[in-house]
Amino acid sequence: MFKFNFYTKIVSIVIVLLIPMLILYVYSNQTTTGVLREELNQSNYNQLTFFQNQVNTNIEMISSWPHLLIHDPDVASFQAIFLKDKVLNLDGINLVKRIQTKLGLQESSSNWRTGLSIYSPSLERVVSENGAGLYDQKRLNQLIKDGWQVSKKRSYGKDQFIFSLYTLSPFSSLGNPETANTIIKVEFDSSNIQDMLDRFKGDGRKEPFYYKKGVGAIYNRTANEELSGQLISKLEKMGLHEVDNLTVKIGEESYLVHAVLSQTTGWYLIDYMPLSDMMSPIYSSNRLFYITVVGSLLVGLIGAYLLHSQVQVPILQLVRAFRRLKDGDYAVRLSLRGSHEFAFLSSQFNLMVEQIQELFEKVYVEQLHVKEARLKQLQSQINPHFFYNCFSFITSMAKLRNHEAVVAMAHNLSRYYRYTTRQERDLVPLSEEIQFVQYYLNIQQMRMPRLTFLIHDSSQASSLLIPPLVVQPLVENAVLHGIEPQAEDGVIHILTERVGSYMYLIVDDNGLGLSREAITALTSTLDKPVEEEHGYGLWNVHQRMRLHFGEDAGLEFSLSPLGGLRAVLKWSISTEGEHANGLIEPSPDSNIVKTEGPDGSDITSR
Repeated sequence: MFKFNFYTKIVSIVIVLLIPMLILYVYSNQTTTGVLREELNQSNYNQLTFFQNQVNTNIEMISSWPHLLIHDPDVASFQAIFLKDKVLNLDGINLVKRIQTKLGLQESSSNWRTGLSIYSPSLERVVSENGAGLYDQKRLNQLIKDGWQVSKKRSYGKDQFIFSLYTLSPFSSLGNPETANTIIKVEFDSSNIQDMLDRFKGDGRKEPFYYKKGVGAIYNRTANEELSGQLISKLEKMGLHEVDNLTVKIGEESYLVHAVLSQTTGWYLIDYMPLSDMMSPIYSSNRLFYITVVGSLLVGLIGAYLLHSQVQVPILQLVRAFRRLKDGDYAVRLSLRGSHEFAFLSSQFNLMVEQIQELFEKVYVEQLHVKEARLKQLQSQINPHFFYNCFSFITSMAKLRNHEAVVAMAHNLSRYYRYTTRQERDLVPLSEEIQFVQYYLNIQQMRMPRLTFLIHDSSQASSLLIPPLVVQPLVENAVLHGIEPQAEDGVIHILTERVGSYMYLIVDDNGLGLSREAITALTSTLDKPVEEEHGYGLWNVHQRMRLHFGEDAGLEFSLSPLGGLRAVLKWSISTEGEHANGLIEPSPDSNIVKTEGPDGSDITSR
């Protein structure tokens, strides 16, 4: 289960403080962006509408010129002239001059470059500011249509559009131009619109242009026609309304597009700008805010980490160290980092634990010395009960004149006590320990003929060095507490074997044995301090093995396959360890142990 520690709590607080700020900013940013987009759309619509109205006003003003000219007396006179031949008389020439003057004045009333022409079907002549001449009536009839007509021509390597409007008098002759008395044509080219687009763009617009589906587009003179062409292709697929505000993506860039339809010409005025240009201040503000939030989060995380590493971690280490000290681990030390107060506290803790450890080790060593001295004292003492039984056996055999039994008992007894009372070495070969145990078992076998034993000592094991008097207490425990209390025949097996880097000496008996609970209780007492005499021998064996060979060594108990108790001595060995522990070269027959049976015959075992 996840646990909130000091570091996670600080990080959580920082995140909880930043989340409302982030949510509030995102909401405020979205609101501001929406309002800005609406205001920008409205502003663009107003500006486009105003510009569209200016263009429409100019076009409508130009459209009104033919109606004014139709009511002019000179134009009326011009349409009533009928000539017998193709040559104008003096009055006709003067009339044409006056009409040309009026056409020039009309054209100059507008800042657009326009052209006015008056056609007289009766004279089959056309009059404009620049001159007069004949025209082809049939071709003219084909060009006359209602409303503004747009034609395209190539000028200076670029397409240019010509806007033309034909007005007929009377108006009813529009369907049949041949019946018209007068035809007035007014026209202008797209350069006039381009001039206005250039001025409109110069006022801060991006890329305004006119577009009509199926006709073409009128660009300003500095327009990016390639990009505008791509935009037109997108708009043709999407479709346009009278007023539109669209977002169109071209490549990796999004564009904000505004379009307004001209009711006069049927052309769309379209303006577009990169969305990033409009949103760049907001994007910059967003980046700055997010950088600030991330920076604040990093500062919070760094601050939390510093508090965690500089305060919480040393405190936790100190708490864990005290708990280990409470559990008896006096080897615990705190690592020193930095020069702050916790480093001083750690150094003082280490000094305190070191002094405590030295004190405990000194006491422990003194206790071991006392126990070793007590062991040597016990070794030098003769067990009165064992001594009485042995001499009682000698007395009985002497009365029975069994001199061989008396000699054998005296021989084994002398060797047994000579080994126990003259043992001053810290380590002895395992073969000597096995031989000493054999003396002890020979003595017990003489006293208890029902006792038999088997010793299997490998050549490798016999060369190992172990503390003296660590095997005999195991055998004595098996004889006195396992076999002697029962009436059946007793069997003791002693086996040495090596498994990997560990050596095992196993003592099995078929005696009374112990229950599993009793074995567990006996094993647990081996690692506890001894306060009573009971069990001192086994505890001493266990502690001496661990003292010499490490924590992995010692004494273990389990149920024996023979039915009694199994005692196992375990210790680790290695090539270096064997050399260091003083291995001796085994003799060829060192793994052969000879024992005597109750009848004096030799029993040989490997």
